[in-house]
Amino acid sequence: MDSVFTLQGPVEKIDGKLTLRIPLVAGGDLFVGCSRGISEIDGEFLKITIPEWLSGMLRIDEGSVVKVDNENGKFNIHPVDSPALQ
Repeated sequence: MDSVFTLQGPVEKIDGKLTLRIPLVAGGDLFVGCSRGISEIDGEFLKITIPEWLSGMLRIDEGSVVKVDNENGKFNIHPVDSPALQ
């Protein structure tokens, strides 16, 4: 079983879209395989655009802090500072 790798960082708004930019040298390279089809290499970053439906479901917006991991071989996004669902 592969090791689970986790990183935390802010959501940015780039060209009007919510985006994660993960530096390749800081671990973004470990997410390339599990994020195929939803990511692209942009210079020194792995760039992932977050669809509106997902940002609404996760209750995240520009400036929100999220945690990403590769558990179960998939790219997962978890809000860190969003309000809890009741």
